[in-house]
Amino acid sequence: MVLASTPKVVLGCVAFVIFWVLAVFPSVPFLPVGRTAGSLLGAMLMVLFRVMTPDEAYAAIDLPILGLLFGTMVVSIFLERADMFQYLGSMLSWKSRGSKDLLFRVCVVSAVASALFTNDTTCVVLTEFILKVARQNNLPPQPFLLALASSSNIGSSATPIGNPQNLVIAVTSGISFGSFLFGIFPAMIVGVLTNVFILLCYFWKYLSVEKVRDQEAAAHELVVADDEVSSHRFTPARMSHASSVNGDADYMRSDSMTRAGVGDNLRSRSYNSEGDRDIQVAIRSLRASSMSQEMVEVSTVCDRGRDDGPRKVTRTTSHQRSVIIEDAPEKEDFPDKEKPQEEEEVKRKTWKVFVWKTAVYLTTLGMLIALLLGLNMSWSAITAALVLLALDFTDAQACLEKVSYSLLIFFCGMFITVDGFNRTGIPNALWELVEPHARIDSAKGIALLAVVILFLSNVASNVPTVLLLGTRVAASARAISPASEKKAWLILAFVSTVAGNLTLLGSAANLIVCEQARRAQFHGYNLTFWSHLRFGVPSTIIITAIGLLIVVSY
Repeated sequence: MVLASTPKVVLGCVAFVIFWVLAVFPSVPFLPVGRTAGSLLGAMLMVLFRVMTPDEAYAAIDLPILGLLFGTMVVSIFLERADMFQYLGSMLSWKSRGSKDLLFRVCVVSAVASALFTNDTTCVVLTEFILKVARQNNLPPQPFLLALASSSNIGSSATPIGNPQNLVIAVTSGISFGSFLFGIFPAMIVGVLTNVFILLCYFWKYLSVEKVRDQEAAAHELVVADDEVSSHRFTPARMSHASSVNGDADYMRSDSMTRAGVGDNLRSRSYNSEGDRDIQVAIRSLRASSMSQEMVEVSTVCDRGRDDGPRKVTRTTSHQRSVIIEDAPEKEDFPDKEKPQEEEEVKRKTWKVFVWKTAVYLTTLGMLIALLLGLNMSWSAITAALVLLALDFTDAQACLEKVSYSLLIFFCGMFITVDGFNRTGIPNALWELVEPHARIDSAKGIALLAVVILFLSNVASNVPTVLLLGTRVAASARAISPASEKKAWLILAFVSTVAGNLTLLGSAANLIVCEQARRAQFHGYNLTFWSHLRFGVPSTIIITAIGLLIVVSY
């Protein structure tokens, strides 16, 4: 394909560069409008600069991809409401055998979840939970955040619904869900295990040091006050229960310790020596005796009050603290008939929630089965989403408001902008220079193609890279054999996805983990660009090389 006219080439490049800058750096000082507005701006400029007509711009929007993306987002929203991700998070800390076992679980759980529910969704719902688990076990957050981001990217490569670029490849190539899965799944499994090995080698010292500290703490048999336990060593599943119990406990504890003449600062200390332990035992004894004496005084006052009927009695204790006590009403005021009714109502609501969750899981399973059977992926996802909306028996507005429409609009603008850039002829001209050396019928050609995909995925982002290279790589492979075309699509899917681990800006999942971790309310952590780069470069190169060997041999 020859180049278009000079004005068309220049203006098309200007529009694409503006789109690229705003997509990669959404908060540039001179135009901080964000990715979505940047993609629409690029699309509008392609039409205003007459690089393409309005009809051509509308035709460039791929509706099947948007439908598949919309359907999977709705299904993911319902799965989150049905506590699926809470169950996945519980798997991380269930009977954990140490920091290394926890790191392995983070990698496996995030990879599997990303393959089924997209990597972005997995990172959004698991980042803060992983931070809490790491802080609870006195572990450094960095290895676990890197494990989440990198394994989510690797795991999402296994299915067409794992990430947006795979959606584009599956719809454009026509490869069935099952063929896509069986073609990349072995490489994904090996990639996740390799990623675990690299993480353990990279952070072995940090994880081992924390283990030694935990052993020393257990050897000293520290006695920790209740406040310290509830504020630091907690599990997310017990947060609300612990806070509600400790509210009354703190009130009783402060009063008892004041009577004993002990300062409030003792409540937040750890007792290591025998003398401190004796003090703690004495405090508990005084607390118990004072509480018993107060209960006796209260019961005496209540008995006296019954002679004259229901009335309020005020008694001042030795601490000059007034306690207002009301006589309890007679049993006839609370008939026992209400208890069975309340229990029946609770059982009915529990059963209703159980049935609803079961329906959500069965509908999702039906969608996956439909995809495996080779049915239309877009309509399968949309049908599952509509079934869930209908089974909810409530106004769908609340659920549909959670759909990321900005992402759908971003894709619309990106489709138009990339198609306009293709019409300038520059991508074809550059590919013609590389294509003779990047054919997949030789090891050298596969290696060069992988390098090109890695470079473009981190410079232009992975979805535009797939849109720019997809049809060209497939056409080059089709000239070799029909089987080579399918292999070329799978190589593009795997490498463009794993390429997101190279730098912090290489994948939206990385940015989500970084931003979620930084904004966490109680366990914030700043994952820097360079800390990610030191791990991302060797991990991406090794996993890409190993995965290519497996995908090519498929």
